[in-house]
Amino acid sequence: MRILISGVAGFLGSHLADRLLHEGHSVIGVDNLSTGFRENIEHLAGVARFRFEERDICDPFDPGAVEYVFNLASPASPPEYLRMPIETLRVGSVGVENMLRIAARYQAGFLHASTSECYGDPLEHPQSESYWGNVNPVGPRSVYDEAKRYGEAITMAYHRARGIDTHLARIFNTYGPRLHPDDGRVISNFMMQALRGEPLSIYGDGSQTRSFCYVDDLIEGIVRLARSQEHLPVNLGNPAEFTILECAQAVLELTGSKSKLRFDPLPIDDPARRRPDIDKARAVIDWEPKIDLKEGLARSLEFFKNMLRSEGSSPGCCTAGAVPASARPRRERS
Repeated sequence: MRILISGVAGFLGSHLADRLLHEGHSVIGVDNLSTGFRENIEHLAGVARFRFEERDICDPFDPGAVEYVFNLASPASPPEYLRMPIETLRVGSVGVENMLRIAARYQAGFLHASTSECYGDPLEHPQSESYWGNVNPVGPRSVYDEAKRYGEAITMAYHRARGIDTHLARIFNTYGPRLHPDDGRVISNFMMQALRGEPLSIYGDGSQTRSFCYVDDLIEGIVRLARSQEHLPVNLGNPAEFTILECAQAVLELTGSKSKLRFDPLPIDDPARRRPDIDKARAVIDWEPKIDLKEGLARSLEFFKNMLRSEGSSPGCCTAGAVPASARPRRERS
């Protein structure tokens, strides 16, 4: 198949490209590099079946005939979408529709990467796809939450009105190699702070919960969903639930770091609990995660050590000092 991936230079997009190329497909990857990295796809530069185009999907374009479209373009971490609120809303609205128009033009399949943030700060636990959520539509996080909710709505509109074979993946916290070390997400924050010897940032009292899915498991779920007959949203995540304190302890044990914990104010609208009900994924795509948190962190450790080395610091987790922001890797932006 000839497949189009938006957000290909991002964390999930680059792993999805790897998987599809490994299966023998041809991939056209687009990304405006606002939050993605060329480094995530530089290993694909010599692959004949891969083509990268630097572009913003909010601007209409024609990639030529494609048989499937994966829409993964969006800032995904709070620091990024809070830095780019209008851009986040545009890529989740104008950008999604441009990708849907491509799918409609070529009668291609379409998968939209949605998010567990559609549930907001949930009053139902665990969260099943039938739950409509508890989202603040005007809070700081609304730029991401509502963009994703709109993305689901317009995807379903194209399915119902235009007959497009669409799929909606509600993705819960995912981690692994290529997760940017300074993007503000829990695992990357803790891993890099532990390796640098910095205090681990705990927001609130650390009792809030998250469910962490290793990237290989998540990509398997996305691929299975894309090949299914299910058009309504499907949760993709690991149902094992951990408090933030438990996650911090797991990272300290893995790295051997002597870092202390630092408690900071809880961000506005930060969800108190997050855990997917994946009964639907088990039933309709025969999927559930295989890699637990301990194994996933171990698989990720070398990547974060390499990122620390690229900062010019010793990888020694107990003695590494803080590195100025100016010395840390910078994204290549469009």
